[in-house]
Amino acid sequence: MIKLSRSKLELLFECPRCFWFYAGKGIARPFGPPFTINNAVDFLLKQEFDEHRKNGTAHHLITEAGIDAVPFMHADIDKWRQNFTGIQYHHKKTDFLVFGAVDDIWVDKKGNLIVVDYKASGAKEGELYDNYKRQMEIYQWILRQNKFKVLDRGYFVYCRVNKNNGFAHGNLSFDIKVQPYDGDDFWVEDKILEAKKIPSKRSAPKCSNGCIYCKYTQETTEFL
Repeated sequence: MIKLSRSKLELLFECPRCFWFYAGKGIARPFGPPFTINNAVDFLLKQEFDEHRKNGTAHHLITEAGIDAVPFMHADIDKWRQNFTGIQYHHKKTDFLVFGAVDDIWVDKKGNLIVVDYKASGAKEGELYDNYKRQMEIYQWILRQNKFKVLDRGYFVYCRVNKNNGFAHGNLSFDIKVQPYDGDDFWVEDKILEAKKIPSKRSAPKCSNGCIYCKYTQETTEFL
């Protein structure tokens, strides 16, 4: 059984060539700086929602958004949120253990699960990029493979820096918005099957037109 993370599957969308090097040859892209502010926001939001999870109550962000749900209590919720374990599903056709670390899950009164993702941004409006949408959709897919009832509608808890306030009294303030998104996981199965085929290719696939990593290696090797 081979582990296939959500982020590795996203790499296949970004560039098949980079995916071939990473999944087939063990050569990863250079790592960027850690997202320390984003991680801090995640940590604080999890603390807040976990208090309501223990009490079976709705956080004020949930009620203010008009959502009839509470944070989902499950024995494995902490495991599902760990980067190297996450929520998992063994895809038998490919022998991949597909997994991803979800930020949060809420549940409505009918027992339907709602996938929730936290985002921190300095932008004025919370734009939902395609990779954000796919991130939510693969979590929905994995939960469904584990026989949970999952709503198509998930939510992004978007924390945006309030630039108008500056560093008032030495504090940086955020505006928090709960932003809905209706997911569609139709693509997941086909992408997993594609991910199985690419590492076995004898030569690397063509890179994506917009891949800055491939562009860098191709242009720099011309000078060697």
